[in-house]
Amino acid sequence: MVTSDQRRRQLAREKYQRQQQRRAEARRKSRQRWAVGGAAAAVVVATLVGLVVGGVFDGKDTKDAAAEPSGSASAPAPGKSPSPPMTIDGKAKYTFDLKTSAGDVKFEMDAAKTPQTVNSFKTLADKGFFDNTKCHRLVTGGIYVLQCGDPQGTGSGGPGYTIPDENLDALGKPNEQGQVIYPAGTVAMANTGQPGTGGSQFFLVYKDSPLAPTYTPFGKIDPAGLKVLEDVAKAGTADGAPDGAPKTPVTIQKGTVTKN
Repeated sequence: MVTSDQRRRQLAREKYQRQQQRRAEARRKSRQRWAVGGAAAAVVVATLVGLVVGGVFDGKDTKDAAAEPSGSASAPAPGKSPSPPMTIDGKAKYTFDLKTSAGDVKFEMDAAKTPQTVNSFKTLADKGFFDNTKCHRLVTGGIYVLQCGDPQGTGSGGPGYTIPDENLDALGKPNEQGQVIYPAGTVAMANTGQPGTGGSQFFLVYKDSPLAPTYTPFGKIDPAGLKVLEDVAKAGTADGAPDGAPKTPVTIQKGTVTKN
């Protein structure tokens, strides 16, 4: 016969399980916004063809789920604000200096190759848009990236406008799986899986990652910054999953763009 204490414990366990399920579902939904979708799709493909990182940015269904077999990049409709007017030197190179809680990360941007992207980041940085924002997503399997640039820290935020894709052929021709290698040290734009949906979110590649060539590559991280990212990646995610918030919190304390 079940005692009252046993019944209470059983009800508590069931309540806890329901809470965990709701939290897991909330995390899954929060990822299906601005991102680079489909890391797990690549993992599945790699497993099928040779048990061999498909990518945060490579599926057509997930936007932010590197651990799900396919995902959708359903993001909220972008705001109606116009993109900023062009104010940069289109022939110059610029450096984005990120002062983060984990260490400094710098990367160079070439305005001649990605003028709209560089101009947007310079405009946002000058306004302090990136200051005190969290890098909300680390992927350690399938692809290897840290994703930042969301003022909300959830994967769903942006600047209120979108910018066009640029420089998509810079990494060569896609392979049979429709992927190219985003080399370690690459900085590229996150998007919703649809053309021309880049905003303020970007991902930092700390290890060579196969992805579809649909994410604007616009920066190259310096060696010291790459070491910072590698150290963050070694610690893994907060919950031990291959895709989630980094265990070592990374907050952009100050983001500055300067002309070289």
